[in-house]
Amino acid sequence: MANQEVVFPPDMGGIAAAAAMPGSSGRALFACRGAASTSLRSAYRGAPAVDDHYRARPPPAPCATSWAVDAIRASSPARSPAVDEYAAWTRRHPSALGSFEQIAAAAEGKQVVVFMDYDGTLSPIVADPDKAFMTSEMRAAVRDVAEHFPAAIVTGRCVEKVYSFVGLPELYYAGSHGMDIKGPTSNDTTAAALLQPALEFLPVIAEAYEALVERTKGTPGARVENNKFCLSVHFRCVDEKSWSPLAEQVKAVLRDYPDLKLTEGRKVLEVRPSIMWDKGKAVEFLLQSLGFDGRSDVQPVYLGDDRTDEDAFKVLGKSGHGLGILVSKCPRATDASYSLQDPNEVMEFLLRLVQWKRRRSSAAPRARV
Repeated sequence: MANQEVVFPPDMGGIAAAAAMPGSSGRALFACRGAASTSLRSAYRGAPAVDDHYRARPPPAPCATSWAVDAIRASSPARSPAVDEYAAWTRRHPSALGSFEQIAAAAEGKQVVVFMDYDGTLSPIVADPDKAFMTSEMRAAVRDVAEHFPAAIVTGRCVEKVYSFVGLPELYYAGSHGMDIKGPTSNDTTAAALLQPALEFLPVIAEAYEALVERTKGTPGARVENNKFCLSVHFRCVDEKSWSPLAEQVKAVLRDYPDLKLTEGRKVLEVRPSIMWDKGKAVEFLLQSLGFDGRSDVQPVYLGDDRTDEDAFKVLGKSGHGLGILVSKCPRATDASYSLQDPNEVMEFLLRLVQWKRRRSSAAPRARV
């Protein structure tokens, strides 16, 4: 089998590429995250089929790359930015709470649709991914959102895992970075899949999972999570000295799987099928399925903290009638319009959004009888 180097796709721009080691082509595998550490029950039956353009693309072209420890360290830096840098960043991406009246004014007379990432947005980032529980208060806030707006959770987790955390059947769920989309259900039924564009990759993903578990088992703290249509290699609990060797191990495994590509999140390496599909495509599909695509009277709102959420921010930015809200305490390059610092601020924003909707509904003129 041909020796294939795994690289980030070229469309992950907007964030400076990590410096390549001497002798490389200049494209490092990881991209630097910046100076510091992103009515619901509408019918979805008969949603249009996914265009074949989205279904597959050739594996990334071979490219000589090298792994830099500094690049991996930059994925989730804990360093605090300078005060003036933060002030400049917040002028470009103001607080969604401080700017709520402006956001509400832009949404006046429009159908608001809410998209939310899970880890780092609705729940805190934790060392053990199996313990990323949301609070009961957050669950209540998300439930209120779903009662007033079409709402979806868009996550890298598999649908089954994130549903076990959230437990709200009234939501849409787009798991595996949007490669497994399911609609709302009643409590006693199982949601049918609306879209699974990477279904044909399940066997190779299962095989790669076993290979990654075997190859990384000697690295203390490393953990491989099977998210059905993608794999996550967590290195949050790995000693920093082992980050580069771990990355090399993952890269070595993927040489045998040219149909898979490697991307990076918050101290996690993401292995995905090499198809043109991401969270942005999932948002487009859901809006289309709901009959909301291309409409100026619809206001999509997307809240997320991860680099993978940037694909959704870009989609909404290009549409001209949606807004992204990055969840981050520190400045970084982003296509989001606004920012929130952490899940607590996310919950406050969601509650204010519900209150705004209730006030608007109660103020609406009632039909005479």
